[in-house]
Amino acid sequence: MVSTKSRFWILIGLVTISGFSQGMLLPLIAVILEQNGISSSINGLHATGLYIGILLSSPFMEKPLQKIGYKPVIMIGGALVIVSLALFPFWQALWFWFILRITIGIGDQILHFGTQTWITATAEKHNRGRSIAYYGLFFSVGFTLGPLMTNLLPFGVYVPFLISAFLSMFVWLFMIWVRNEIPEKEHTTAYGTSSIKRFVKAIRLAWVAFLPPLAYGFLEATLHGIFPVYGMRIGHDVNLISLIIPSFAAASLFSQIPLGALSDKVGRKKVILTVVLGGIVAFISAALFENSVIALFTTFALGGLFVGSLFSLGISFMTDLLPQELLPAGNILCGMAFSIGSILGPFLSGFFLDLWPNLSFFYVIVTLLIVVFAATAYKKDPEIVSSQVS
Repeated sequence: MVSTKSRFWILIGLVTISGFSQGMLLPLIAVILEQNGISSSINGLHATGLYIGILLSSPFMEKPLQKIGYKPVIMIGGALVIVSLALFPFWQALWFWFILRITIGIGDQILHFGTQTWITATAEKHNRGRSIAYYGLFFSVGFTLGPLMTNLLPFGVYVPFLISAFLSMFVWLFMIWVRNEIPEKEHTTAYGTSSIKRFVKAIRLAWVAFLPPLAYGFLEATLHGIFPVYGMRIGHDVNLISLIIPSFAAASLFSQIPLGALSDKVGRKKVILTVVLGGIVAFISAALFENSVIALFTTFALGGLFVGSLFSLGISFMTDLLPQELLPAGNILCGMAFSIGSILGPFLSGFFLDLWPNLSFFYVIVTLLIVVFAATAYKKDPEIVSSQVS
């Protein structure tokens, strides 16, 4: 059996390959459906399958974790992703691919829930932010590299899917050498058997920590799904747009670890307030200078440096605010918040463009970030919350 340190890096490897498959599916299937003459509205609706799967599975994962432990949960989630990826090339029916997308969403959420909860439950308090920052960093690495698989389409529709399935299986097999652990009994029964009560209690104690993952999901889906449409409307070349968008995720790779480590030293709330404020400045600048490609590239990168770490910072903040027995519920809610943001982002941004075509699309993002900033500033510090609970 592997050491605790090796287990951590195997979990990080699974997160990376999960980000890779998610980052691949969105543009790859969009291109394939576009080439097959599917309308853009159906194409966009089809893309929600992944997030529907995440939301459908989220409320039902806590009890299996309590009964069978981390390892089986993670392996079941990984197996669902691998099998679904491998099935894509065999039948190119729209409804069948939608079901596979939902299944991958379910598998990814199970995988993330298991790895995320295991990491948050075993991370030391003094370096918790840094450990979870690695989680966010390597997911972003995978998500950034995934779209490159679209370049393999000339070799056949099946090639990107099968390569992704093979890579996923290769990393997944390392879990065989990981020793299973089950959450301590008192951590799973402290608030009774009702999952609803546990979710309500987690929301009451840590509602503010779920806003950063929601905002990150909103940003990621909006920048990938709506900005290309808006960018072309204001006269930018589609090839240049395809270079601007990855600058957000790429820049976030450089700030994830430093921001996570900084949040361990000065506190999660201060860092979240700082990065959200930086994101507000970045996207207001994007709105003011949106006609310049260089300005957009710069502001997207600046936005990535700041708010590209919101997901991992939100998980760390949630871990600070909740007692350990509520961490599984908290991790589920973080995933659900991300999915809700991912679904709301393209819908609200598209609605905004229809209602106010002469206003900059970036003001939608700025408005959301202002709400997150105000809510975080309003929330009392974790130490004060803990003393009140006890």
